[in-house]
Amino acid sequence: MRNLTILGSTGSIGVNTLDVVRRHRERYRIYALVAGENVEALAAQIVEFRPRVAVVATERALGNLTERLRETSLAVQQWPELACGSEARVAAAAAPEVDFVMSAIVGVAGLEATYEAVKRGKQIGLANKEVLVASGRLVLEAARQARAEIIPVDSEHNGAHQCLKAGRRQEVARLILTASGGPFRETPREKLAEVTPEQALNHPTWKMGRRITIDSATLMNKGFEVIEACWLFGLSPDQVEVVIHPQSSVHALVEYTDGSLIAQISVTDMRMPIQYALTYPERIEAPVERYDFSRPRCWNFSPPDLDKFPLLRLAYDAQRAGGSAGCTLNAADEVGVEAFLNRQIPFPAIAEVAEETLARVPSREASSIAEVLEIDRESRRVAREIVRRRVGAATPARKDDPAR
Repeated sequence: MRNLTILGSTGSIGVNTLDVVRRHRERYRIYALVAGENVEALAAQIVEFRPRVAVVATERALGNLTERLRETSLAVQQWPELACGSEARVAAAAAPEVDFVMSAIVGVAGLEATYEAVKRGKQIGLANKEVLVASGRLVLEAARQARAEIIPVDSEHNGAHQCLKAGRRQEVARLILTASGGPFRETPREKLAEVTPEQALNHPTWKMGRRITIDSATLMNKGFEVIEACWLFGLSPDQVEVVIHPQSSVHALVEYTDGSLIAQISVTDMRMPIQYALTYPERIEAPVERYDFSRPRCWNFSPPDLDKFPLLRLAYDAQRAGGSAGCTLNAADEVGVEAFLNRQIPFPAIAEVAEETLARVPSREASSIAEVLEIDRESRRVAREIVRRRVGAATPARKDDPAR
């Protein structure tokens, strides 16, 4: 029986992880559930899975969770230990009882907890790209020292992890990550300034959270995957390519020096890579229906348009630059996405905010997670200044405005 902590239990990855656990209760026990402020969903998870610890983001959420638990059938003596804040997240991930940590909190909020779990040699299911995008060198060095195993959960990296078992690392010529292309794959570049948040959130293949869905529409998500792949698999940016594959059936390919291409193919269901990470190196019965080859299928592949989707280009540039460039890119993108969703800036301006932030925030090599978080804060501050300036410039002055 393995004890699990799930960072981000009420998000899509967390919910799917719990579904895999639900199917294999003889294998897994939930030690801790860590969420943000979705206390209604968390309370239901507590009632079903009976964790020893439950953590939320804020004092307000903690009070709301307490009230919600009082409304359930769970007796007070059956409640888990309740806590909130970053220190409680770290404790839930680093506890001696924990064998496996699913890192699925969006953004850098889960970075410190994941890093501390790595330092203690936990097995990590990594579904949070920002951990390596913002702090790849520190996290990988800690994993090496503690002999912690990091198993990627993103479908593309999970596929690459499987394909890389077909040969030796020195025989790898390149890694190819596939991208659906998002909802604007066929939208003319000049029309992108007109797209709405609702259109951008309508992903053609995956059901995901709001930020990651917008990142998929801009191909920023794929750019982060390039950075993550470089850290995970010890590759240079020139060894990682992206191809557009709208069917999302082939998740990754690895080309070896002899020209052979090994592909990982599966249905588009996140429970597949989640179960792979939980059971690795063992394989057990699939949690979803098997891929059906009885129906005719057509798979298409094409190169991405870096002029139309400049955030992918910026990701390559950031990884080549090294240092804290990835951290700054992630922070600026999150600010830009938030501004777009709030209708403050148009869709193409997300990339423009990121590019200007990278130009204004000097890259440096962070020596600690605390320094990474400080760089993240600095980058967000600069990005917000850029957004405010753009919003102000786009607002027409009133006739009675003395500044006119």
